Amino acid sequence: MSLHHAVEIALTRPATHAELAHAARALPLAANHDATCLMAVVHAKTPGRALHRVRRRIGDALPVDVITTHYPDSSGHVLLNITLPPHAGTALRRAAACAGRKPRLFVQLALLRALAQHIEEVAGFLDGAVQRLLATTTASQLLAAVGRALTPTPGAPSC
Repeated sequence: MSLHHAVEIALTRPATHAELAHAARALPLAANHDATCLMAVVHAKTPGRALHRVRRRIGDALPVDVITTHYPDSSGHVLLNITLPPHAGTALRRAAACAGRKPRLFVQLALLRALAQHIEEVAGFLDGAVQRLLATTTASQLLAAVGRALTPTPGAPSC
């Protein structure tokens, strides 16, 4: 059975033409407009193996920040592949041990908490903004304005 996985590679800085050319010899890549994000389709049995394969093939050729699966898995998760400096890895293992967790689960839970906090902060910001708008307009006027903002205007440029 042949499995292919779409992988996204975020770079810490734009890749040079020479770096891209060198990495493309190891793995066919597609770059975004400013060469800070790359895409690849990788043959592997699992998404995790696809991420490891990309890291092995181009990890030293480019300033890789994080490698992720482009599409969520059947559980709705996107896999991350990051390389930590030795001191950060040691600190992470220590903190995970103190919490009685495996490092992988410790990181997963920390990311989920951070994401939940971010979602809560964004919701709070939006709630405040809506309340400020409702202080000077009616709910129907605000709803009409939101509808206009979300509805494309014929002839207007699209993203």
